[in-house]
Amino acid sequence: MAKNTLEDSSKKVRLDKWLWAARFFKTRSLSQDAISGNKIRLNGQTVKPAKEVRIGDELTIRTGFVERTVKVQTLSLQRRSAAEAALLYEETLESIEQRQKASELHRQEAGLRSSGSGRPTKKNRRQIHRFIGKS
Repeated sequence: MAKNTLEDSSKKVRLDKWLWAARFFKTRSLSQDAISGNKIRLNGQTVKPAKEVRIGDELTIRTGFVERTVKVQTLSLQRRSAAEAALLYEETLESIEQRQKASELHRQEAGLRSSGSGRPTKKNRRQIHRFIGKS
């Protein structure tokens, strides 16, 4: 990896900065908001954004409906490419299985929705406007 990757296990990096460098969040402020909103757990406990991450720590990260459990493999001070960011952590097998099940369930639910439910299409909007006399 690059020179700003820390290999020594005694080194520490702020949790918000590590989440940003590992590309879980687009900005550090978004990662800080997620930590403050109790969407991130470090070794099973809620923490503050300035908490220091160490190699071997377990993080539970919830973004939207997706929850991931990852183990910290390497620490980084900078945000790099997605390929390099993927080397910073390893997702647990249980987490991968849960995500796949949730994804499949979401896909099935989408198929159960009746067509025409939800927002009107452009064609529907035109018909509504014609009906109510709007130009």
